[in-house]
Amino acid sequence: MQTNAFNKLVIIAALGYFVDIYDLILFNVVKKQSIMDLGFTEAQYKLHDITLFNMQMAGMLIGGLIWGVLGDKKGRVSVLFGSILMYSLANIANAFVTSLEMYGVLRFIAGVGLAGELGAGITLVAETMHKDKRGYGTMIIVSVGALGAVCAYLVGDNFSWKTAYIIGGGMGMLLLALRAGAFESGMFKQIQHYKTDNGNLLMLVNDKKRFLKYVACILIGLPVWFVVGVLINLSDRIVEALNPAMHIEVREAVMYSYIGLSFGDLLSGFFSQYFRSRKKVIIGYLFALTFTVAIYLSNNDINLPYLKIMWFLLGSATGFWALFVTNAAEQFGTNLRSTVTNTVPNFVRGAVVPITLSFKGLMETLGTIQSAIIVGSICLILSLIAILSVKETFGKDLDYVETL
Repeated sequence: MQTNAFNKLVIIAALGYFVDIYDLILFNVVKKQSIMDLGFTEAQYKLHDITLFNMQMAGMLIGGLIWGVLGDKKGRVSVLFGSILMYSLANIANAFVTSLEMYGVLRFIAGVGLAGELGAGITLVAETMHKDKRGYGTMIIVSVGALGAVCAYLVGDNFSWKTAYIIGGGMGMLLLALRAGAFESGMFKQIQHYKTDNGNLLMLVNDKKRFLKYVACILIGLPVWFVVGVLINLSDRIVEALNPAMHIEVREAVMYSYIGLSFGDLLSGFFSQYFRSRKKVIIGYLFALTFTVAIYLSNNDINLPYLKIMWFLLGSATGFWALFVTNAAEQFGTNLRSTVTNTVPNFVRGAVVPITLSFKGLMETLGTIQSAIIVGSICLILSLIAILSVKETFGKDLDYVETL
């Protein structure tokens, strides 16, 4: 019975992340069609697509803070219910926008809602599974979740953008019903009997060692969203710079990269369990990603089959996302775990704003490829320094609290 309950938690968390990625990617699949349907030209679309995407990312940044603190104060399960409800309503409303301003506001609200899905799910699973097996749980969550991008591609390709948003909201409402009966983390229940400072953001900054560890947890994930935010979401610009005669659909790049991401997350989870290490596997993935990015940005002799393979490989090389989030969850005590596990991935997602803006700013003087190389190199170097600075967490006992 206990095993079935754990399995249900993993399934619930995995489907939540599936919906998270579906929405995150859906915008990039339907953005051109939806913006132009609002009365804008193709030239105007290129001015507004990054802004709308950044609105969504900003929502996730703020939502990570809100849901993270609530998860430590009110419980992990309450976040799973509240976040999906907000997302679902915002997405359904998104189908009826009539202006760019309304579009941006609803992308922001949907982002706030979705920000609680991954962190709450990972926290709950990490606190309920055996310490030597929890890597399998988080591996399943992220691998299944990444396939939400494939679903977004298929739905966006076969339905109107309005229908695609309604489908996303409908999936969220169905998931809300499925979550009835989900049980709360035993570790969280236990600390309710003691006087602990739960979800106190000041505790992340008032201790130098804890603050540096928190920053390191964030920096580890930067290369993932450099790849997603620049190399994939702006793949039409990258490909045009490599070969001006070639034009591609961004949604194809999204689909193949996320198939790769799902595959990469599965592999990283197995590698982590086999080598009994988070750090070693993440470091290996960083070197693999560096090599893949270098090939992608240096080859001008390209065609569509080659690009599909490269998009898949780029996605696979960012497959340490599951380990990245698991590592963050395992670095901190129960009274701060939800706050950290929600904010860390969403701060990385939010980092796509300065990453894309830096890329866009450098493009004006250095060109597309050189700008991508500079921004990508900075992200990779910061990530490598960060992973080397944190302690190994495989098999770590999580039943403890942080003190002031």
